[in-house]
Amino acid sequence: MSDANHVLAPLLGLPPLPVVDWPDSDEVGVLHWKSRGLVEWAQGRPFVWVDDEISHADQRWVSTHHPSPALLHRVDRRRGMTKHDFAVIESWLRRAR
Repeated sequence: MSDANHVLAPLLGLPPLPVVDWPDSDEVGVLHWKSRGLVEWAQGRPFVWVDDEISHADQRWVSTHHPSPALLHRVDRRRGMTKHDFAVIESWLRRAR
């Protein structure tokens, strides 16, 4: 949530970034509970979603329900974000321009 803007953004030299206020969800199934809310929040804009629980089902669902480019990038929860993860995101952002 907004903790990233208070903790990480200053360390990375970033301005405060938009934050999704996740609705309560009782969704059960293969789709991550954040997927629908994130696509709705993006309102057709390109976006990057970094999470340790993203699945192929989420990637397929977003690709069919979101009209703009979206990168769903799964990170290893044991290591957190690595240089490789940042390189993947940077490369996607450069191509998305």
